[in-house]
This record gives sequence, C-alpha cells and structure tokens, in this order.
Amino acid sequence: MSDKYQIDLAGARWFKSTRSSATKDCVEIAFLPSGVVGVRDSKNPDGPALVFGGGAWDAFAAAIADGEFHRS
Repeated sequence: MSDKYQIDLAGARWFKSTRSSATKDCVEIAFLPSGVVGVRDSKNPDGPALVFGGGAWDAFAAAIADGEFHRS
C-alpha cells in the first residue's frame, strides 16, 4: 500500500454514541485533523479501522438523519 493512503490513528480520540450503554458493543468514530473520519469496532479497538472522507461521512450522517436507512 502506498504511503499516500496511510493515516496515523495513534492520536485519534475515539467515541461511541451517547445512546450506547457501557455493556453494549458499538462502532466508534474519530474526527481526525486531516478532515477524515475513522470508524472502528468498539470490541476490537486494536483491529482495523475504516477511514472516510469528510464529505462522504457528512452524506452518510445526513442520510441517517433523513431516515434513509430506517427498517420497516
């Protein structure tokens, strides 16, 4: 993999939704200084993380808020 795609997550400040209780596993996100957003599995914090561009994350969050992913 090219260094162009390496993003240092060592100093990331990860957090879960306030709706997630301490006993439930959830995804965690981190807003990074470079404008990207990291996403990882809270039960495997040393595992891999996905990284999304800020615009992609904003579109995803807006779709959630609009109910686009609501199950019937």
